[in-house]
Amino acid sequence: MKVIDTKNAVGHVLCHDITRIVPGEFKGVAFKKGHIIKEEDIPELLKLGKDHLYVWEKSEGTLHENEAAIRIKDHVAGEGLIFGEIKEGKIDFFAAEDGIVSIDVDELLKANSIDEIIISTIHNNTPVKKGEKIAGTRIIPLVIDEKKIERLEEICKKNIISVKKIYPKKTAVITTGSEVFYGRIQDKFGPVIKSKVGEYNCEVVSHVFCPDDKEVIKSEIEKALNSDAELVICTGGMSVDPDDMTPTSIKEVGGELVTYGAPVLPGAMLLVAYKDNKTILGLPGCVMYAKRTVFDLVLPRVLADEKLTFKDIAKYGHGGLCLNCEICHFPHCSFGK
Repeated sequence: MKVIDTKNAVGHVLCHDITRIVPGEFKGVAFKKGHIIKEEDIPELLKLGKDHLYVWEKSEGTLHENEAAIRIKDHVAGEGLIFGEIKEGKIDFFAAEDGIVSIDVDELLKANSIDEIIISTIHNNTPVKKGEKIAGTRIIPLVIDEKKIERLEEICKKNIISVKKIYPKKTAVITTGSEVFYGRIQDKFGPVIKSKVGEYNCEVVSHVFCPDDKEVIKSEIEKALNSDAELVICTGGMSVDPDDMTPTSIKEVGGELVTYGAPVLPGAMLLVAYKDNKTILGLPGCVMYAKRTVFDLVLPRVLADEKLTFKDIAKYGHGGLCLNCEICHFPHCSFGK
């Protein structure tokens, strides 16, 4: 610190809070520690009796908290973000558009393992709306050794926090099951699927019904894959029952099967496959009646053009148990995190 004449303080950084007291009306902080003094602040400071100020004396190799926070933000922030006003070494990150949060968790740990630096985020793969806060970074002290910031820039990948854009996709729905095909029971899947994909502005361009006949199911899957549909959803309830021909049909039309099964409840019987750069999802019966299921976890990632792997699905085991809360707060809950 050094002491300077208040009239010469423009551009300097306060090293402590300055209090304003108006008897019977107000008592509180008028200028916070770390505030960069502006021309218009001088008269107010003089009114508070501050003819001299203790300010930060910049020295080589150190950074003010705001400078350091900007450096961190510039390194870790990727696409799809907007930022709040920098304040006391803190910058908030917000979603620039609807999408899904992408956090490189391993790189985030590296950054937070550097002393006096913190980066805090919401959970990876959380769907977000435009304007939602997703992360924040700040420096703990008023000044920080520049070497710590350089260390972060050296060991951490760039763009470890981003929001992936959601791309609404034309969707084909294929409902299997002789009981529905022959009108013995009413289809319950269609309205649910339409509502779920509608949350992301997807259009259901076709919805067909098939009996439990492998050749018919294969034919309808091939038609969907050869149409302008970008996402193919097979419903009717995936099961280990020999009558369920959907998994076999998907494989026999050339689908690249990623997984048949997921460590998620509800939703264990999820099927994920790919063919000709199109995603094929086989949905379990729980999608019909449960508030949120594995479908709610994988759908936004598919719409963000992620190609899911077996490992991606396996990771859902930690947090994959929905508690079926009476009031559902998804996605702001533990499910899928």
